[in-house]
Amino acid sequence: MPLSQPPGTPADARPTAPGTPAPAHTPATPRNRTLRTATTAITAAPAVALALTAALLTGCSGNGDGPSSGDRSHKEKAMEKAMEKAKEKAAGTGEQDRPAPRLPRPHTPFDYQLGGAYDPPAGVRAVSRDRAAKPVPGRYNICYVNAFQAQPGRAATKWWQEKHPELLLRDPDGDLVIDQDWNEPLFDISTAAKRKALLKVVGPWIDGCARSGFDAVEPDNLDSYTRSDGELDAADGQAFARLLARRAHDRGLAVGQKNTTEFLDKDLGFDFAVVEECGQYDECGPYVKAYDGRVFDIEYEKEGYEAACRRWHGKLSVILRDRDVRPAGEDGYVYRRC
Repeated sequence: MPLSQPPGTPADARPTAPGTPAPAHTPATPRNRTLRTATTAITAAPAVALALTAALLTGCSGNGDGPSSGDRSHKEKAMEKAMEKAKEKAAGTGEQDRPAPRLPRPHTPFDYQLGGAYDPPAGVRAVSRDRAAKPVPGRYNICYVNAFQAQPGRAATKWWQEKHPELLLRDPDGDLVIDQDWNEPLFDISTAAKRKALLKVVGPWIDGCARSGFDAVEPDNLDSYTRSDGELDAADGQAFARLLARRAHDRGLAVGQKNTTEFLDKDLGFDFAVVEECGQYDECGPYVKAYDGRVFDIEYEKEGYEAACRRWHGKLSVILRDRDVRPAGEDGYVYRRC
């Protein structure tokens, strides 16, 4: 993320509901999914009927003494089980009906709009916006979620302290561990139980991205363990990243790796990358290799932007943005792409 706080706090920290999911906009149901559902129901009917017949015939067999109440309970359960198996056989396990994540095309023209939504510049085909914003019709839309740290500001911290104090990382003295660059408290992902509990909060945010019509999700601060004063390690970050990637894929979303070159060979489930200043720090190559050009690079310094364009133009998407990622029309707004 940029090293200074963008104007306008993203949805996670807004005073009205600092930790709750943003309002969702449900897209229209695709016709093919509606057709598949109807077809599945029709196909399942004969199988269910056969299963019922088999269960009834099984239930009629006995020793001639008449069924006891225990027998009836057993037979009812057998019928239910047979019906369920028939439905699964006819309709599949449910995984087949999940929409497959749609990946971005390599080196797609891109814009990074975390500081506020605006009409994308001409030629832009992919846009990253905060999860509270609406996706852009006709573009590849990436949903920003601050998944490893709380949003900056007292309102957000207060919400977490009141609702989920056990999910905020603390040092041995009991003080919050803070990302000093952004003044964001880190989440505690140090145990499987903590990660599971945190997913119950962050997971619905990802669900909201899917309902709103985004194509992908960008979980930020994957590298928060490096700012944890030793309270977290890389394995903690990797484990939570896998949970986030699985949740996104289950909702039909692609998921982008945010920075963190040291995780590139860990098979965490990411589909593309959103990186900051890989030109400035000469880190673009490993991302291009790992994601076959499905890399969105945001540079904040002219030197890094020019270096990335010289070396990687046509191999990944490179843009220059102001560090506050301001909306178009505001003083200080910068946007260029090569």
